[in-house]
Amino acid sequence: MPARLRPTAPIAAEAVLVGDPGRALLLAQALLEKPKMSNHARGLWGYTGRTPAGGELSIQATGMGGPSAALVLADLAALGVRRAVRVGTCVAIEPQPRPGDLLTIFEAHAWSGGGAGAAVLPDTGLTARLRRELGQATRPAVVASLDALHRDGRAEPAPYEGKVDAADMQTATLFSTARTLGMAIAAVLIVAESGDGTQADDERIEAAAKHGGAAASTALRLGSP
Repeated sequence: MPARLRPTAPIAAEAVLVGDPGRALLLAQALLEKPKMSNHARGLWGYTGRTPAGGELSIQATGMGGPSAALVLADLAALGVRRAVRVGTCVAIEPQPRPGDLLTIFEAHAWSGGGAGAAVLPDTGLTARLRRELGQATRPAVVASLDALHRDGRAEPAPYEGKVDAADMQTATLFSTARTLGMAIAAVLIVAESGDGTQADDERIEAAAKHGGAAASTALRLGSP
């Protein structure tokens, strides 16, 4: 039995990962026929069901931050998950991209006070399928994954500005953990806030999450053995 998750229903070999438990429920209702809650332990809501295309899919919340996401991914691997797509949110570094935009992540860096970690890459095949399914709604991007997202009002730019397109709290950790686990992974991120501080409203984020989740579901299905 995994250390964190306590599955109450079978877990699929393919999973969509979201940070927010509420978004896990949103995507379960949007993507699955008769979804069953497969985890509620620790508030990490997870759901499993069959998609309209006939494949089995799990949708699992990973919590907030890289450590939580890494632990959940390890538990999912122990439960048989082999391919996953993160559908998360991020903060844009420049005024472009705009709130509600979808970014397909081609490179991620764990960023700490000491600077950037080495580039961590997603699975190329899964990422290509994800981008194809998203179509004109996405653009390729590089993300810095931070311990905390905040705006402290300082005048000088953050050290990652000009080097990445966006910042989040999980993607680099998930890419690195997936590589260690032998799992294929990709990520699409919703811009929740632009570089100038403009925020996307809840409706726009939900619509983008549904679009990203549907593309992720298809990309995972097309990559199944």
